[in-house]
Amino acid sequence: MRTNALVQWLIFLGILIALNILANSRFGNVALYGRLDLTEEKRFTLTEGTRDLLRDLDEVVYVQVLLEGEMPASFKRLRLATREILEDFRARSTRIEFSFENITEGDPEEVNQRTQELAQVGIVPRQIRVQEGTEFRQQLIYPVAVVNYKGRSLPVNLLENDNPTLDDEIDLNNSVALLEYKLANAIEKLQNPLKRNVLFTTGHGELGPRQTADLEASLNSYYNTGRLLLDSLTAIREGVDALIIAKPTRPFSERDKFKIDQYVMNGGKVLWLIDPLRIDLDSLSGRKDYVPVPYELELDDLLFRYGIRLEPNLVLDLQNTRIPLATGMTGDGPQLERFPYPYHVVTTFNGTHPVIKGLGPVNLFYPATLDTTVRAKYPLTKTVLVESTENTRLQYAPVRMNFEFLRYGLDEAKFNSGVQPMGMLLEGTFSSLYENRVTDDMMAGLDSLGQPFRAQSPPSAMLVIADGDVAENPVGGPNQEIRPLGYNPFEQYTFANKDLLMNAVEYMLDEGGIIEARGKEVRLRLLNTAKAKREKTTWQFVNIALPLVFLGLVGAGYTYWRRRRYGQPRRENHEAE
Repeated sequence: MRTNALVQWLIFLGILIALNILANSRFGNVALYGRLDLTEEKRFTLTEGTRDLLRDLDEVVYVQVLLEGEMPASFKRLRLATREILEDFRARSTRIEFSFENITEGDPEEVNQRTQELAQVGIVPRQIRVQEGTEFRQQLIYPVAVVNYKGRSLPVNLLENDNPTLDDEIDLNNSVALLEYKLANAIEKLQNPLKRNVLFTTGHGELGPRQTADLEASLNSYYNTGRLLLDSLTAIREGVDALIIAKPTRPFSERDKFKIDQYVMNGGKVLWLIDPLRIDLDSLSGRKDYVPVPYELELDDLLFRYGIRLEPNLVLDLQNTRIPLATGMTGDGPQLERFPYPYHVVTTFNGTHPVIKGLGPVNLFYPATLDTTVRAKYPLTKTVLVESTENTRLQYAPVRMNFEFLRYGLDEAKFNSGVQPMGMLLEGTFSSLYENRVTDDMMAGLDSLGQPFRAQSPPSAMLVIADGDVAENPVGGPNQEIRPLGYNPFEQYTFANKDLLMNAVEYMLDEGGIIEARGKEVRLRLLNTAKAKREKTTWQFVNIALPLVFLGLVGAGYTYWRRRRYGQPRRENHEAE
Protein backbone atom coordinates (compact mmCIF):
# COMPACT_ATOMS: atom_id res chain seq x y z
CA MET A 1 0.00 0.00 0.00
CA ARG A 2 2.87 2.36 0.76
CA THR A 3 4.43 1.57 -2.62
CA ASN A 4 1.15 2.22 -4.46
CA ALA A 5 0.64 5.49 -2.57
CA LEU A 6 4.16 6.62 -3.44
CA VAL A 7 3.70 5.73 -7.12
CA GLN A 8 0.38 7.62 -7.24
CA TRP A 9 1.99 10.64 -5.60
CA LEU A 10 4.88 10.64 -8.10
CA ILE A 11 2.42 10.35 -11.03
CA PHE A 12 0.37 13.24 -9.68
CA LEU A 13 3.52 15.35 -9.18
CA GLY A 14 4.68 14.52 -12.73
CA ILE A 15 1.32 15.61 -14.17
CA LEU A 16 1.56 18.91 -12.30
CA ILE A 17 5.08 19.54 -13.60
CA ALA A 18 4.03 18.65 -17.15
CA LEU A 19 1.03 21.00 -16.96
CA ASN A 20 3.22 23.86 -15.70
CA ILE A 21 5.71 23.32 -18.51
CA LEU A 22 2.89 23.25 -21.04
CA ALA A 23 1.28 26.35 -19.49
CA ASN A 24 4.50 28.33 -19.93
CA SER A 25 5.12 27.10 -23.47
CA ARG A 26 4.27 29.09 -26.56
CA PHE A 27 3.71 28.28 -30.17
CA GLY A 28 5.66 30.95 -31.99
CA ASN A 29 4.37 34.30 -30.70
CA VAL A 30 1.21 32.86 -29.17
CA ALA A 31 0.81 31.41 -25.68
CA LEU A 32 -0.73 27.95 -25.41
CA TYR A 33 -2.44 28.61 -22.11
CA GLY A 34 -5.70 30.52 -21.63
CA ARG A 35 -7.20 32.86 -19.07
CA LEU A 36 -10.67 32.89 -17.57
CA ASP A 37 -12.32 36.31 -17.20
CA LEU A 38 -15.00 36.15 -14.49
CA THR A 39 -15.88 39.88 -14.52
CA GLU A 40 -19.41 40.75 -15.64
CA GLU A 41 -18.25 43.29 -18.27
CA LYS A 42 -15.30 41.11 -19.41
CA ARG A 43 -12.84 43.87 -18.58
CA PHE A 44 -9.83 41.52 -18.79
CA THR A 45 -10.79 40.09 -22.18
CA LEU A 46 -8.98 41.76 -25.07
CA THR A 47 -10.99 42.64 -28.17
CA GLU A 48 -10.48 40.61 -31.33
CA GLY A 49 -8.72 43.49 -33.10
CA THR A 50 -6.18 43.81 -30.28
CA ARG A 51 -5.55 40.07 -30.22
CA ASP A 52 -4.94 40.02 -33.98
CA LEU A 53 -2.57 42.97 -33.65
CA LEU A 54 -0.50 41.30 -30.93
CA ARG A 55 -0.43 38.00 -32.80
CA ASP A 56 1.10 39.66 -35.87
CA LEU A 57 3.96 41.43 -34.09
CA ASP A 58 7.32 40.61 -35.65
CA GLU A 59 9.56 42.58 -33.26
CA VAL A 60 9.59 43.53 -29.59
CA VAL A 61 7.30 46.34 -28.44
CA TYR A 62 8.79 48.07 -25.41
CA VAL A 63 6.48 50.22 -23.31
CA GLN A 64 7.95 52.72 -20.82
CA VAL A 65 5.33 53.74 -18.28
CA LEU A 66 6.33 56.94 -16.50
CA LEU A 67 3.65 56.56 -13.84
CA GLU A 68 5.77 55.39 -10.89
CA GLY A 69 6.64 56.57 -7.40
CA GLU A 70 4.52 58.00 -4.58
CA MET A 71 1.23 59.40 -5.81
CA PRO A 72 -2.44 59.81 -4.80
CA ALA A 73 -4.68 56.75 -4.69
CA SER A 74 -6.45 57.62 -7.96
CA PHE A 75 -3.17 57.56 -9.89
CA LYS A 76 -2.17 54.34 -8.15
CA ARG A 77 -5.34 52.78 -9.49
CA LEU A 78 -4.50 54.00 -12.99
CA ARG A 79 -0.98 52.58 -12.61
CA LEU A 80 -2.35 49.21 -11.50
CA ALA A 81 -4.82 49.14 -14.40
CA THR A 82 -2.01 49.96 -16.83
CA ARG A 83 0.10 47.13 -15.46
CA GLU A 84 -2.82 44.73 -15.75
CA ILE A 85 -3.54 45.60 -19.39
CA LEU A 86 0.14 45.28 -20.28
CA GLU A 87 0.23 41.89 -18.58
CA ASP A 88 -2.79 40.92 -20.67
CA PHE A 89 -0.87 42.04 -23.76
CA ARG A 90 2.16 40.01 -22.71
CA ALA A 91 -0.02 36.97 -22.08
CA ARG A 92 -0.96 37.18 -25.76
CA SER A 93 2.49 37.88 -27.14
CA THR A 94 6.05 37.26 -25.99
CA ARG A 95 7.11 40.39 -27.87
CA ILE A 96 5.53 42.75 -25.33
CA GLU A 97 7.95 44.13 -22.76
CA PHE A 98 7.35 46.96 -20.32
CA SER A 99 8.82 48.81 -17.36
CA PHE A 100 7.61 51.43 -14.87
CA GLU A 101 9.91 54.39 -14.27
CA ASN A 102 9.87 57.33 -11.86
CA ILE A 103 11.00 60.39 -13.82
CA THR A 104 10.97 62.69 -10.77
CA GLU A 105 13.32 60.53 -8.69
CA GLY A 106 17.03 61.24 -8.33
CA ASP A 107 19.37 64.21 -8.39
CA PRO A 108 17.55 67.55 -9.07
CA GLU A 109 19.79 68.31 -12.04
CA GLU A 110 19.13 64.91 -13.58
CA VAL A 111 15.39 65.28 -12.97
CA ASN A 112 15.42 68.72 -14.60
CA GLN A 113 17.32 67.38 -17.60
CA ARG A 114 14.91 64.46 -18.03
CA THR A 115 11.96 66.83 -17.72
CA GLN A 116 13.34 69.10 -20.44
CA GLU A 117 14.04 66.16 -22.75
CA LEU A 118 10.49 64.92 -22.35
CA ALA A 119 9.07 68.40 -22.92
CA GLN A 120 10.91 68.60 -26.25
CA VAL A 121 8.94 65.61 -27.52
CA GLY A 122 5.64 66.93 -26.17
CA ILE A 123 5.50 65.02 -22.87
CA VAL A 124 4.61 67.42 -20.08
CA PRO A 125 3.86 66.54 -16.44
CA ARG A 126 0.58 67.00 -14.64
CA GLN A 127 0.83 69.20 -11.56
CA ILE A 128 -1.36 68.15 -8.66
CA ARG A 129 -1.85 69.28 -5.07
CA VAL A 130 -1.06 66.69 -2.41
CA GLN A 131 -2.12 67.14 1.20
CA GLU A 132 0.33 66.16 3.91
CA GLY A 133 -1.25 66.74 7.30
CA THR A 134 -2.43 70.35 7.32
CA GLU A 135 -0.14 71.45 4.49
CA PHE A 136 -0.32 71.13 0.71
CA ARG A 137 2.53 70.62 -1.71
CA GLN A 138 2.81 70.51 -5.50
CA GLN A 139 3.74 67.22 -7.15
CA LEU A 140 4.54 66.40 -10.78
CA ILE A 141 2.92 63.28 -12.21
CA TYR A 142 3.56 61.80 -15.65
CA PRO A 143 0.46 59.75 -16.59
CA VAL A 144 2.19 58.80 -19.85
CA ALA A 145 3.38 55.62 -21.53
CA VAL A 146 5.96 55.74 -24.33
CA VAL A 147 5.50 52.92 -26.84
CA ASN A 148 8.69 51.96 -28.71
CA TYR A 149 8.75 49.76 -31.81
CA LYS A 150 11.30 49.30 -34.59
CA GLY A 151 13.24 52.43 -33.63
CA ARG A 152 10.15 54.63 -33.47
CA SER A 153 8.30 55.86 -30.40
CA LEU A 154 4.90 57.33 -29.65
CA PRO A 155 3.75 58.86 -26.32
CA VAL A 156 0.35 57.84 -25.01
CA ASN A 157 -1.62 59.94 -22.53
CA LEU A 158 -3.08 57.46 -20.06
CA LEU A 159 -5.35 59.98 -18.36
CA GLU A 160 -8.37 61.51 -20.07
CA ASN A 161 -8.72 65.30 -20.01
CA ASP A 162 -10.49 66.71 -16.98
CA ASN A 163 -14.23 66.93 -17.43
CA PRO A 164 -15.83 69.43 -15.04
CA THR A 165 -19.26 67.85 -15.58
CA LEU A 166 -18.16 64.48 -14.24
CA ASP A 167 -16.98 63.20 -10.90
CA ASP A 168 -13.23 62.53 -10.62
CA GLU A 169 -13.90 58.82 -10.09
CA ILE A 170 -15.92 58.65 -13.33
CA ASP A 171 -13.16 60.48 -15.21
CA LEU A 172 -10.63 57.99 -13.87
CA ASN A 173 -12.90 55.09 -14.77
CA ASN A 174 -13.13 56.36 -18.36
CA SER A 175 -9.34 56.50 -18.47
CA VAL A 176 -9.08 52.89 -17.28
CA ALA A 177 -11.66 51.77 -19.84
CA LEU A 178 -9.68 53.33 -22.71
CA LEU A 179 -6.27 51.91 -21.81
CA GLU A 180 -6.50 48.94 -24.17
CA TYR A 181 -7.51 51.14 -27.09
CA LYS A 182 -4.84 53.76 -26.49
CA LEU A 183 -1.97 51.31 -26.19
CA ALA A 184 -3.14 49.08 -29.05
CA ASN A 185 -3.73 52.12 -31.25
CA ALA A 186 -0.18 53.36 -30.61
CA ILE A 187 1.25 49.94 -31.51
CA GLU A 188 -0.81 49.86 -34.70
CA LYS A 189 0.37 53.34 -35.72
CA LEU A 190 4.00 52.35 -35.17
CA GLN A 191 3.49 49.05 -36.99
CA ASN A 192 2.30 50.84 -40.13
CA PRO A 193 4.96 53.44 -41.02
CA LEU A 194 3.06 54.53 -44.15
CA LYS A 195 0.67 57.25 -43.02
CA ARG A 196 -2.76 57.58 -44.54
CA ASN A 197 -3.88 60.84 -46.14
CA VAL A 198 -6.45 63.14 -44.54
CA LEU A 199 -7.01 66.33 -46.57
CA PHE A 200 -8.99 69.53 -46.08
CA THR A 201 -10.92 70.90 -49.05
CA THR A 202 -10.40 74.49 -50.12
CA GLY A 203 -11.81 76.87 -52.69
CA HIS A 204 -15.28 77.35 -51.18
CA GLY A 205 -14.49 79.67 -48.28
CA GLU A 206 -13.58 76.83 -45.92
CA LEU A 207 -11.57 77.39 -42.75
CA GLY A 208 -7.99 78.34 -43.56
CA PRO A 209 -4.73 76.75 -42.39
CA ARG A 210 -4.41 78.98 -39.31
CA GLN A 211 -8.01 78.31 -38.29
CA THR A 212 -7.50 74.53 -38.39
CA ALA A 213 -3.83 74.55 -37.38
CA ASP A 214 -4.33 72.73 -34.08
CA LEU A 215 -6.49 69.98 -35.57
CA GLU A 216 -4.10 69.56 -38.47
CA ALA A 217 -1.10 69.36 -36.14
CA SER A 218 -2.76 66.60 -34.11
CA LEU A 219 -3.79 64.71 -37.25
CA ASN A 220 -0.28 65.03 -38.61
CA SER A 221 1.02 62.86 -35.77
CA TYR A 222 -0.78 59.89 -37.33
CA TYR A 223 -1.69 60.92 -40.89
CA ASN A 224 -0.44 62.96 -43.81
CA THR A 225 -2.44 66.18 -44.00
CA GLY A 226 -2.78 68.94 -46.56
CA ARG A 227 -5.16 71.02 -48.68
CA LEU A 228 -7.14 69.90 -51.71
CA LEU A 229 -8.32 72.54 -54.19
CA LEU A 230 -11.23 70.78 -55.87
CA ASP A 231 -11.50 73.25 -58.73
CA SER A 232 -7.97 72.41 -59.89
CA LEU A 233 -8.64 68.67 -60.12
CA THR A 234 -10.23 66.53 -62.76
CA ALA A 235 -11.19 64.04 -60.05
CA ILE A 236 -10.09 63.11 -56.55
CA ARG A 237 -7.42 60.48 -57.06
CA GLU A 238 -6.90 57.32 -55.12
CA GLY A 239 -4.84 57.67 -51.95
CA VAL A 240 -7.06 60.29 -50.29
CA ASP A 241 -8.36 58.32 -47.34
CA ALA A 242 -10.53 60.98 -45.72
CA LEU A 243 -11.80 64.40 -46.75
CA ILE A 244 -12.69 67.17 -44.27
CA ILE A 245 -15.04 69.88 -45.52
CA ALA A 246 -14.79 72.46 -42.72
CA LYS A 247 -17.27 75.35 -42.70
CA PRO A 248 -17.63 76.22 -46.41
CA THR A 249 -19.18 79.61 -47.11
CA ARG A 250 -19.36 79.67 -50.93
CA PRO A 251 -21.37 77.44 -53.30
CA PHE A 252 -20.06 74.18 -54.72
CA SER A 253 -20.24 73.83 -58.49
CA GLU A 254 -21.73 70.75 -60.11
CA ARG A 255 -18.25 69.68 -61.18
CA ASP A 256 -16.93 69.86 -57.60
CA LYS A 257 -19.98 68.02 -56.24
CA PHE A 258 -19.47 65.33 -58.88
CA LYS A 259 -15.85 64.91 -57.78
CA ILE A 260 -16.92 64.50 -54.15
CA ASP A 261 -19.72 62.15 -55.17
CA GLN A 262 -17.41 59.85 -57.13
CA TYR A 263 -14.89 59.99 -54.30
CA VAL A 264 -17.61 58.67 -51.98
CA MET A 265 -18.66 56.08 -54.56
CA ASN A 266 -15.08 54.75 -54.54
CA GLY A 267 -15.14 54.28 -50.76
CA GLY A 268 -13.91 57.70 -49.65
CA LYS A 269 -14.76 58.98 -46.17
CA VAL A 270 -16.03 62.55 -45.64
CA LEU A 271 -16.45 64.77 -42.58
CA TRP A 272 -19.08 67.39 -43.37
CA LEU A 273 -18.74 70.28 -40.86
CA ILE A 274 -21.28 72.78 -42.12
CA ASP A 275 -23.01 75.94 -40.87
CA PRO A 276 -26.46 76.26 -42.48
CA LEU A 277 -26.82 79.93 -41.42
CA ARG A 278 -24.36 82.83 -41.63
CA ILE A 279 -23.96 83.90 -38.01
CA ASP A 280 -21.21 84.46 -35.44
CA LEU A 281 -20.47 86.81 -32.54
CA ASP A 282 -18.76 89.34 -34.83
CA SER A 283 -21.94 89.57 -36.90
CA LEU A 284 -23.87 90.76 -33.84
CA SER A 285 -21.22 93.06 -32.38
CA GLY A 286 -21.94 96.74 -32.91
CA ARG A 287 -25.40 96.11 -34.39
CA LYS A 288 -28.80 96.63 -32.91
CA ASP A 289 -30.25 93.66 -34.79
CA TYR A 290 -28.99 91.00 -37.16
CA VAL A 291 -30.90 88.56 -39.35
CA PRO A 292 -28.81 85.49 -40.28
CA VAL A 293 -29.25 84.26 -43.84
CA PRO A 294 -28.65 80.72 -45.14
CA TYR A 295 -25.39 79.88 -46.86
CA GLU A 296 -26.02 79.06 -50.50
CA LEU A 297 -23.72 76.06 -50.63
CA GLU A 298 -25.72 74.03 -53.17
CA LEU A 299 -25.03 70.86 -51.16
CA ASP A 300 -28.61 70.09 -50.12
CA ASP A 301 -29.31 67.67 -52.98
CA LEU A 302 -26.03 65.80 -52.46
CA LEU A 303 -26.53 65.35 -48.72
CA PHE A 304 -30.19 64.46 -49.23
CA ARG A 305 -29.11 61.69 -51.59
CA TYR A 306 -26.83 60.40 -48.83
CA GLY A 307 -29.72 60.30 -46.37
CA ILE A 308 -29.37 63.51 -44.37
CA ARG A 309 -30.59 67.10 -44.43
CA LEU A 310 -29.46 70.20 -42.53
CA GLU A 311 -32.29 72.31 -41.18
CA PRO A 312 -32.12 76.13 -41.56
CA ASN A 313 -32.46 76.77 -37.85
CA LEU A 314 -30.54 77.53 -34.67
CA VAL A 315 -30.36 75.41 -31.52
CA LEU A 316 -30.57 77.15 -28.15
CA ASP A 317 -29.76 75.14 -25.04
CA LEU A 318 -29.78 75.88 -21.33
CA GLN A 319 -26.49 73.96 -21.15
CA ASN A 320 -24.16 76.55 -22.64
CA THR A 321 -21.15 78.78 -22.17
CA ARG A 322 -21.06 82.47 -21.28
CA ILE A 323 -20.09 85.58 -23.22
CA PRO A 324 -19.06 89.01 -21.85
CA LEU A 325 -21.31 92.01 -22.40
CA ALA A 326 -20.81 95.64 -21.37
CA THR A 327 -23.22 96.62 -18.60
CA GLY A 328 -21.78 100.03 -17.84
CA MET A 329 -18.56 102.02 -17.56
CA THR A 330 -15.74 101.63 -15.07
CA GLY A 331 -13.28 104.51 -15.30
CA ASP A 332 -12.26 104.83 -18.92
CA GLY A 333 -13.40 101.34 -19.99
CA PRO A 334 -16.59 99.32 -20.15
CA GLN A 335 -17.73 97.20 -17.24
CA LEU A 336 -18.07 93.62 -18.52
CA GLU A 337 -20.33 90.96 -17.14
CA ARG A 338 -20.62 87.39 -18.41
CA PHE A 339 -24.05 86.06 -19.36
CA PRO A 340 -25.12 82.49 -20.25
CA TYR A 341 -25.48 82.46 -24.04
CA PRO A 342 -27.81 79.67 -25.24
CA TYR A 343 -26.50 79.81 -28.83
CA HIS A 344 -23.09 78.56 -27.61
CA VAL A 345 -24.19 75.04 -26.80
CA VAL A 346 -22.30 72.57 -24.60
CA THR A 347 -23.08 68.96 -25.43
CA THR A 348 -22.07 66.06 -23.21
CA PHE A 349 -21.85 62.37 -24.04
CA ASN A 350 -22.93 59.25 -22.18
CA GLY A 351 -23.08 56.75 -25.04
CA THR A 352 -20.86 53.74 -25.67
CA HIS A 353 -20.13 54.33 -29.36
CA PRO A 354 -16.35 54.29 -29.94
CA VAL A 355 -16.32 57.88 -31.26
CA ILE A 356 -17.84 59.39 -28.11
CA LYS A 357 -16.94 56.81 -25.44
CA GLY A 358 -15.43 58.66 -22.47
CA LEU A 359 -15.44 61.96 -24.37
CA GLY A 360 -15.53 65.26 -22.50
CA PRO A 361 -18.01 68.06 -23.32
CA VAL A 362 -17.91 69.73 -26.74
CA ASN A 363 -18.60 73.41 -27.36
CA LEU A 364 -20.69 74.28 -30.45
CA PHE A 365 -21.39 77.80 -31.75
CA TYR A 366 -24.78 78.48 -33.36
CA PRO A 367 -25.40 74.82 -34.27
CA ALA A 368 -28.39 73.61 -36.27
CA THR A 369 -30.37 70.38 -36.29
CA LEU A 370 -30.31 67.44 -38.70
CA ASP A 371 -33.30 65.81 -40.32
CA THR A 372 -32.70 62.13 -39.61
CA THR A 373 -35.88 60.89 -41.36
CA VAL A 374 -34.53 61.22 -44.90
CA ARG A 375 -34.62 57.84 -46.64
CA ALA A 376 -31.69 56.85 -48.83
CA LYS A 377 -31.79 54.42 -51.74
CA TYR A 378 -29.90 51.79 -49.75
CA PRO A 379 -30.33 51.03 -46.04
CA LEU A 380 -27.99 53.06 -43.86
CA THR A 381 -27.03 52.85 -40.22
CA LYS A 382 -27.60 56.29 -38.72
CA THR A 383 -26.05 56.97 -35.32
CA VAL A 384 -26.64 60.28 -33.56
CA LEU A 385 -23.34 61.22 -31.92
CA VAL A 386 -23.86 64.88 -31.07
CA GLU A 387 -27.13 65.99 -29.56
CA SER A 388 -28.54 68.69 -27.33
CA THR A 389 -30.06 68.31 -23.89
CA GLU A 390 -33.80 68.12 -23.27
CA ASN A 391 -33.82 71.83 -22.40
CA THR A 392 -33.66 73.02 -25.99
CA ARG A 393 -35.30 75.70 -28.07
CA LEU A 394 -35.32 75.99 -31.88
CA GLN A 395 -35.40 79.17 -33.96
CA TYR A 396 -36.01 78.91 -37.70
CA ALA A 397 -34.78 81.42 -40.25
CA PRO A 398 -35.56 84.22 -40.70
CA VAL A 399 -35.07 85.35 -37.11
CA ARG A 400 -34.00 88.72 -35.72
CA MET A 401 -31.11 88.41 -33.28
CA ASN A 402 -29.51 90.67 -30.65
CA PHE A 403 -28.18 90.54 -27.10
CA GLU A 404 -31.04 92.31 -25.36
CA PHE A 405 -32.78 89.15 -24.17
CA LEU A 406 -29.74 88.26 -22.03
CA ARG A 407 -30.33 91.24 -19.75
CA TYR A 408 -33.69 89.82 -18.63
CA GLY A 409 -32.62 86.22 -18.09
CA LEU A 410 -33.62 83.10 -19.98
CA ASP A 411 -37.23 81.95 -19.95
CA GLU A 412 -36.73 78.26 -19.21
CA ALA A 413 -40.35 77.48 -20.10
CA LYS A 414 -39.55 78.15 -23.77
CA PHE A 415 -36.77 75.57 -23.82
CA ASN A 416 -39.11 72.64 -24.35
CA SER A 417 -38.16 71.24 -27.77
CA GLY A 418 -36.49 68.16 -26.33
CA VAL A 419 -33.28 66.44 -27.44
CA GLN A 420 -32.17 67.52 -30.92
CA PRO A 421 -29.64 65.77 -33.21
CA MET A 422 -26.74 68.00 -34.30
CA GLY A 423 -24.16 65.44 -35.46
CA MET A 424 -24.71 62.07 -37.10
CA LEU A 425 -22.60 59.19 -38.37
CA LEU A 426 -23.87 57.52 -41.56
CA GLU A 427 -22.62 54.02 -42.39
CA GLY A 428 -23.49 51.74 -45.24
CA THR A 429 -23.82 51.84 -49.03
CA PHE A 430 -24.40 55.26 -50.60
CA SER A 431 -25.94 55.90 -54.01
CA SER A 432 -24.67 58.50 -56.47
CA LEU A 433 -26.52 61.75 -57.01
CA TYR A 434 -25.49 61.60 -60.67
CA GLU A 435 -26.87 58.18 -61.51
CA ASN A 436 -28.41 58.41 -65.01
CA ARG A 437 -27.45 62.10 -65.28
CA VAL A 438 -23.71 62.10 -66.00
CA THR A 439 -22.73 64.72 -68.59
CA ASP A 440 -20.15 64.18 -71.31
CA ASP A 441 -17.84 66.64 -69.61
CA MET A 442 -18.00 64.67 -66.35
CA MET A 443 -17.30 61.39 -68.13
CA ALA A 444 -14.38 62.94 -69.98
CA GLY A 445 -12.77 63.86 -66.66
CA LEU A 446 -13.12 60.30 -65.37
CA ASP A 447 -11.87 58.81 -68.63
CA SER A 448 -8.73 60.93 -68.48
CA LEU A 449 -7.83 59.25 -65.19
CA GLY A 450 -9.00 55.81 -66.23
CA GLN A 451 -11.75 55.79 -63.62
CA PRO A 452 -15.19 54.33 -64.42
CA PHE A 453 -18.36 56.01 -63.23
CA ARG A 454 -19.80 54.36 -60.13
CA ALA A 455 -23.44 54.60 -59.12
CA GLN A 456 -23.03 52.74 -55.84
CA SER A 457 -20.37 52.87 -53.15
CA PRO A 458 -18.82 49.99 -51.22
CA PRO A 459 -19.57 49.99 -47.48
CA SER A 460 -18.36 53.40 -46.28
CA ALA A 461 -19.00 56.08 -43.68
CA MET A 462 -19.39 59.83 -43.32
CA LEU A 463 -19.92 62.21 -40.43
CA VAL A 464 -22.22 65.25 -40.66
CA ILE A 465 -22.13 67.95 -37.96
CA ALA A 466 -24.38 70.99 -38.33
CA ASP A 467 -21.71 73.36 -37.03
CA GLY A 468 -18.58 74.35 -38.92
CA ASP A 469 -17.03 76.07 -35.91
CA VAL A 470 -16.45 72.71 -34.22
CA ALA A 471 -13.14 72.47 -36.16
CA GLU A 472 -11.97 76.08 -35.74
CA ASN A 473 -9.29 76.88 -33.18
CA PRO A 474 -9.20 80.42 -31.73
CA VAL A 475 -6.53 82.80 -32.97
CA GLY A 476 -5.89 85.77 -30.70
CA GLY A 477 -3.63 87.64 -28.37
CA PRO A 478 -1.12 90.37 -29.19
CA ASN A 479 0.79 88.06 -31.54
CA GLN A 480 -2.29 86.35 -33.01
CA GLU A 481 -1.37 83.12 -31.31
CA ILE A 482 -3.03 79.85 -32.28
CA ARG A 483 -4.98 78.51 -29.31
CA PRO A 484 -5.97 74.84 -28.83
CA LEU A 485 -9.01 73.62 -30.69
CA GLY A 486 -11.98 73.70 -28.31
CA TYR A 487 -10.49 76.45 -26.13
CA ASN A 488 -13.13 78.94 -24.98
CA PRO A 489 -11.40 82.21 -23.99
CA PHE A 490 -14.45 83.44 -22.06
CA GLU A 491 -14.61 80.29 -19.91
CA GLN A 492 -10.83 79.69 -20.07
CA TYR A 493 -11.45 76.01 -20.60
CA THR A 494 -10.57 73.65 -23.45
CA PHE A 495 -13.48 71.51 -24.59
CA ALA A 496 -13.14 68.15 -26.33
CA ASN A 497 -13.84 69.36 -29.89
CA LYS A 498 -10.50 68.04 -31.15
CA ASP A 499 -10.98 64.66 -29.50
CA LEU A 500 -14.38 64.30 -31.17
CA LEU A 501 -12.97 64.90 -34.66
CA MET A 502 -9.85 62.81 -34.06
CA ASN A 503 -11.98 59.91 -32.85
CA ALA A 504 -14.27 60.24 -35.87
CA VAL A 505 -11.35 60.11 -38.31
CA GLU A 506 -9.84 57.17 -36.44
CA TYR A 507 -13.16 55.31 -36.46
CA MET A 508 -13.80 55.78 -40.16
CA LEU A 509 -10.28 54.79 -41.20
CA ASP A 510 -9.92 51.86 -38.80
CA GLU A 511 -9.56 48.55 -40.62
CA GLY A 512 -7.94 46.36 -37.98
CA GLY A 513 -10.81 46.58 -35.49
CA ILE A 514 -8.71 48.40 -32.88
CA ILE A 515 -11.40 51.06 -32.48
CA GLU A 516 -13.66 48.37 -31.00
CA ALA A 517 -11.68 48.69 -27.77
CA ARG A 518 -12.92 52.29 -27.40
CA GLY A 519 -16.39 50.95 -26.73
CA LYS A 520 -15.17 48.68 -23.98
CA GLU A 521 -16.99 49.21 -20.70
CA VAL A 522 -15.48 49.16 -17.24
CA ARG A 523 -18.31 49.68 -14.80
CA LEU A 524 -17.75 51.95 -11.84
CA ARG A 525 -19.15 50.45 -8.67
CA LEU A 526 -18.98 53.33 -6.22
CA LEU A 527 -19.69 52.93 -2.51
CA ASN A 528 -23.02 54.39 -1.41
CA THR A 529 -21.59 56.41 1.47
CA ALA A 530 -24.99 57.50 2.82
CA LYS A 531 -26.27 53.92 2.93
CA ALA A 532 -22.99 52.68 4.43
CA LYS A 533 -23.23 55.23 7.24
CA ARG A 534 -26.89 54.42 7.86
CA GLU A 535 -26.25 50.64 8.04
CA LYS A 536 -22.86 50.88 9.74
CA THR A 537 -23.77 48.77 12.81
CA THR A 538 -25.40 46.03 10.73
CA TRP A 539 -22.38 45.60 8.48
CA GLN A 540 -19.97 45.72 11.42
CA PHE A 541 -21.86 42.78 12.91
CA VAL A 542 -21.90 40.92 9.58
CA ASN A 543 -18.16 41.41 9.02
CA ILE A 544 -16.86 40.98 12.59
CA ALA A 545 -19.29 39.22 14.90
CA LEU A 546 -20.99 36.87 12.45
CA PRO A 547 -17.76 35.09 11.37
CA LEU A 548 -16.90 34.52 15.07
CA VAL A 549 -20.38 33.12 15.75
CA PHE A 550 -20.04 30.88 12.70
CA LEU A 551 -16.65 29.59 13.86
CA GLY A 552 -18.06 28.95 17.34
CA LEU A 553 -20.98 26.95 15.93
CA VAL A 554 -18.65 24.94 13.71
CA GLY A 555 -16.36 24.21 16.68
CA ALA A 556 -19.25 23.18 18.92
CA GLY A 557 -20.65 20.94 16.19
CA TYR A 558 -17.28 19.34 15.59
CA THR A 559 -16.80 18.70 19.32
CA TYR A 560 -20.27 17.17 19.60
CA TRP A 561 -19.57 14.94 16.59
CA ARG A 562 -16.29 13.71 18.07
CA ARG A 563 -17.97 12.82 21.34
CA ARG A 564 -20.71 10.95 19.52
CA ARG A 565 -18.19 9.25 17.25
CA TYR A 566 -15.54 8.21 19.73
CA GLY A 567 -17.30 8.37 23.10
CA GLN A 568 -20.00 5.72 22.52
CA PRO A 569 -17.69 2.70 21.93
CA ARG A 570 -15.79 3.40 25.16
CA ARG A 571 -19.01 3.40 27.14
CA GLU A 572 -20.08 0.16 25.47
CA ASN A 573 -16.68 -1.45 26.25
CA HIS A 574 -16.89 -0.30 29.87
CA GLU A 575 -20.36 -1.82 30.26
CA ALA A 576 -19.16 -5.09 28.70
CA GLU A 577 -16.33 -5.32 31.18
